[in-house]
Amino acid sequence: MPSPEGGFREVSLAIPAGEVQLEGDLAIPASSRGLVLFAHGSGSSRKSTRNRFVAHALQERRLGTLLFDLLTATEERQDQIDARLRFDIPLLAERLGEVTDWILRQVPTRGLRVGYFGASTGAAAALIAAAERPEEVGAVVSRGGRPDLAAGALARVRAPTLLIVGGADPAVLELNREALAELGGPKRLTVVAGASHLFEEPGALDEVARLAGDWFYEHLGAAAGGHRDADASRV
Repeated sequence: MPSPEGGFREVSLAIPAGEVQLEGDLAIPASSRGLVLFAHGSGSSRKSTRNRFVAHALQERRLGTLLFDLLTATEERQDQIDARLRFDIPLLAERLGEVTDWILRQVPTRGLRVGYFGASTGAAAALIAAAERPEEVGAVVSRGGRPDLAAGALARVRAPTLLIVGGADPAVLELNREALAELGGPKRLTVVAGASHLFEEPGALDEVARLAGDWFYEHLGAAAGGHRDADASRV
């Protein structure tokens, strides 16, 4: 759905997830190859500049994106006080799964192969949700993630999984190496040289976007039966 500026117009959504509604932003390029759901990290939101940078790069690769808040506004305010919900991985995974089920029932996105892009603790939620939906989830990418927090689900993950870690983030790098050995299905660990946990160094996030785009472009689309034209405004 190209905009006059050459980007992709977003549609704001209120997504039912159990007893709550979550705010989300959906963008579907013409001839979309798949749909990538973003599971943000600790204390972040759908407004994350890093995730939006990656989302825009994926849209340029004809991949739809859904950025959404894993917590409600009320929950977010409480989490700012005690930082409890951001580490409630089972809750975050359940929310991601419910959003996945809902978005795949909508006409514009029905039948699209889904990918997950998870950052920090959101990567653990993405891996758990992927393990529970092997038919729907076609690929997972983790950016500076904590896959160790999904330890009980790693062996059940069948979606091709790419773990991206900064070379200057040694503690998280070691956790990812250990998780890689436990992951089921196709998997790869890629280290971005010189990058810290947030990939703030010049060119680091560009490399994350390139790696994620290549991974999703390879593993989404063909399995879903080719390209799709869709209008996100119909959701």
